[in-house]
Amino acid sequence: MHKGKLFVFSGPSGTGKGTIVKELLKSPDTWFSVSCTTRAPREGEIDGVHYFFVTQEKYDQMVEEGGFLEHASIYNNSYGTPKAPALEAMEQGKDVILDIEMQGAFQIKEAYPDAILVFVLPPSLKELSNRIHHRGTETEEQIQVRMATTLQEIEQLPKYHYFLINDDLDRAVEDAKSIIKAEHCKVDGAASSVINRFKEEK
Repeated sequence: MHKGKLFVFSGPSGTGKGTIVKELLKSPDTWFSVSCTTRAPREGEIDGVHYFFVTQEKYDQMVEEGGFLEHASIYNNSYGTPKAPALEAMEQGKDVILDIEMQGAFQIKEAYPDAILVFVLPPSLKELSNRIHHRGTETEEQIQVRMATTLQEIEQLPKYHYFLINDDLDRAVEDAKSIIKAEHCKVDGAASSVINRFKEEK
């Protein structure tokens, strides 16, 4: 059984990376990471399904013990991706697929250097602006700030291993699947196990 890999998808808001990840997670060979949070459960949320709801004390202990692949505090609440369950899933042959903002992606790369970072791009800044306008959830001023931030985020592209352009969702999902398949066909790290498997047949 091959060992699973850790794939991190990130990129500017509105590029559709979350939708791509949801499509990838339909495969039985993938695993979804449930995050920890210190915030209170919302109506309908189930502990261990939507989040692991923990106390601030427990969260701080996990940070101190290096128990997160990445963690951050947002709006007075803390969030983190538990390390142990992800590593266990990979040992069982599952690919761990994460949709994480860029700061978290770089944290993961530091905590787990074998992580594969994939950057999701829009077809163009104009198309991205159209998508955000169409959502109708932000003011014009907020959109302009977001677009300026987007360009800064795109400049981080050289820190990633792969990129894909989401101009067509089906094609973008297939590109993402191709990246996953290519990583499992790499010689690096897999050579000795492949050679041993053939030797065992003698």
